[in-house]
Amino acid sequence: MPTRTKKPETLPMCVLLVSDKPSQDSAAGRAARILLQDLQEHDVEATVSTSAPDGQAVIDSDPHLQAVILDWDLKTDLGHRHAVDLLKDLRVRNAEVPVFLLAERSDAAHVPAEVMEQADEFIWLLEDTMEFISERIVAAVQRYRAALLPPMFDALVKFAREAEYSWHTPGHTGGTAFLRSPVGRVFHDYFGETLLRSDLSISVGELGSLLDHSGPIGDGEKYAAHVFGADRTYYVTNGTSTSNRVVMTGTVARGQIVLTDRNCHKSVEHGLSLTGAVPVYMMPQRNHLGLIGPIPLGGFAPDAIARGIGRVAFAGKNEKPALAIVTNSTYDGLCYDAARVEEQLGKSVDRVLFDEAWFAYARFNPLYRGRHAMRGAPEAFARSGPTVFATQSTHKLLAALSQASMIHLREGRVKIEPSCFNEAFMMHASTSPQYAIIASNDVSAAMMSGAGGKLLTGEAIAEAISFRQMLARLHTQFSARGDWFFSAWQPEEVRDGAHTLRFEDAPAAMLAESPACWMLEPHAPWHGFGALEQDYCMLDPIKVTLVTPGITPSGDMAETGIPAALLSAYLAERGIIVEKTANFSILFLFSIGVTKGKWGSLINALMDFKRDYEANTPLPRAMPALVASRSAAYGAQGVKDLAAAMFQAMRMSRMPQLLETAYTTEPHATCTPAAAYDRLVRGESARAGLAELADGVAATAIVPYPPGIPLLMPGEAVGAHDGPVLRYLAALQEFDRQFPGFEHETHGITVEGGTYYGRRHG
Repeated sequence: MPTRTKKPETLPMCVLLVSDKPSQDSAAGRAARILLQDLQEHDVEATVSTSAPDGQAVIDSDPHLQAVILDWDLKTDLGHRHAVDLLKDLRVRNAEVPVFLLAERSDAAHVPAEVMEQADEFIWLLEDTMEFISERIVAAVQRYRAALLPPMFDALVKFAREAEYSWHTPGHTGGTAFLRSPVGRVFHDYFGETLLRSDLSISVGELGSLLDHSGPIGDGEKYAAHVFGADRTYYVTNGTSTSNRVVMTGTVARGQIVLTDRNCHKSVEHGLSLTGAVPVYMMPQRNHLGLIGPIPLGGFAPDAIARGIGRVAFAGKNEKPALAIVTNSTYDGLCYDAARVEEQLGKSVDRVLFDEAWFAYARFNPLYRGRHAMRGAPEAFARSGPTVFATQSTHKLLAALSQASMIHLREGRVKIEPSCFNEAFMMHASTSPQYAIIASNDVSAAMMSGAGGKLLTGEAIAEAISFRQMLARLHTQFSARGDWFFSAWQPEEVRDGAHTLRFEDAPAAMLAESPACWMLEPHAPWHGFGALEQDYCMLDPIKVTLVTPGITPSGDMAETGIPAALLSAYLAERGIIVEKTANFSILFLFSIGVTKGKWGSLINALMDFKRDYEANTPLPRAMPALVASRSAAYGAQGVKDLAAAMFQAMRMSRMPQLLETAYTTEPHATCTPAAAYDRLVRGESARAGLAELADGVAATAIVPYPPGIPLLMPGEAVGAHDGPVLRYLAALQEFDRQFPGFEHETHGITVEGGTYYGRRHG
């Protein structure tokens, strides 16, 4: 028989009692035991902690607690201090859960104000009936549960609970259609009745409409706007790729100029093609590791914008740009002083979009103050400046289902008419949205609301810092004995007042609370971006870039090294999947779901790699999955052999230098991305190998991963066969042929028989 999923109304009421009275042979002990029995009869699951440390452990580990009963007289060497500390920790985690203080009536006058402020009610064990006390607790739990769920999710739970017959789409009608087929039954049992009953149609009026932002869905968007500090928020069920396209089609008309970060997601390219906009690119910096840096603050200034427009032959020289797009934070974790960016861009443009797909959590921790779009209170926002959008992937580093995204908006000097903007929204939104995705947006907002946001982001930051300090400590220890180990891309030293500390020796609390520890100071050697403006750009601690040996601070290749792709493949065979792999760096994301056990396993795997590298462990033993289908290529090699071969291939081709040259040379645009796309659809492009691409025009974007930003945009000249673009692509092609299993992913390039093919015009 399949396991039945509990319906929401049958989920247990969970209460924590922190008291040693139930074990006492006294009147109070007998009363406490009767109270526990009576709570059980009211379907309340009570956990008993007989000590303050155990109660603390339960509070720290169980977010499902719906009430806490705390004994003011719990025996402890700290007197009543345990109650104060427990309450403080609880309120940091949950400001709303009801707290009952168990006390003698005579003690009430002596309870300090800080405890009275945190507790909700008192319980007098020997003066009230247990039935009366139980009902008070149950009533408090029910009030808490009723207020716990955000608007849309609450309405969805209530609707799914009704078990009504469905006469509308979707055709599985709450999951019952799956029960009519063997494979369908497996599907039904795997996902469960609750999820399938929550997969509904836009015909369900009780839940409102995503397309006109009405009913509980509209209430959920208003709730999220309040939590995220926006004037308006839109739930999007097709990812931030769609959110970016909504904003672009809602603010840009054909032929208008769009100022865009060259470090942009491919959805921006799609938005340019859809709108027919004329792009003017703002170029970010790069460093010795090939990491994408910030756009210099001067790159946003009016004179720089005017020069950029002047370089585009088909841009209207006197036309004001319609929109500016900035990636914040970058993929590698660099976040801007958003107010300074807005101030500069606001001199040239009336609307600014911050693509914050990887930065939705920033508002909820003071470490990021001023570094994100929806900062501060909406009512304090400077309405004389540009209107500001933020698009955020709530599924990336918050807790939402895949494809969940939000658009946040703050009105500036040019208003965004809701009905007009909604035309763009409806152009991209499905008329059959997935309600579970919408609900997960609602839940993400609720998790970040109040105390939860700072707690969850703070824990993620703390885990990332612990990992970073452990990595730095190991690197220092190995280096002291002339040995190697991996390092992190981060400051080597931080300042604590007048004192300079090695990063690994700095107090963790200081690193978690002081933005100065993460600032990219001008000319600091570690970041490699040169003369950045003071306090302009900060590294996000939860985006950890691990650096492998092989590249010098000047960007030259060392005599020996370990390509990051080899380490990534080694980790993957141990169930550790990384976010991004570059030539000599790997990105790890410390989301709110990362634990000490998780990153501890990563440290162990890194140590294992070092051991296998030094021992030149045969690949069939160290990386059996790699060898399984490629025994002819790798069967006789060891880990160190393969590392050396890959490194020498990269060194001989000068791959890092080719990458830097390719990405710091701005291509010549011959037409807009929209015009290039029109020619593609009309069949006016041709497939071509790298040699044939020379002196042509790119019909599609070419986006190598890494770094995942456009090498060429549609309509840009490819250049000569020995130019920066084709030399870099040729180096990638040769590497892929030589090392099967380590092929590069390049959007816009198809591979047949080891040969790269793109599409060209002209």
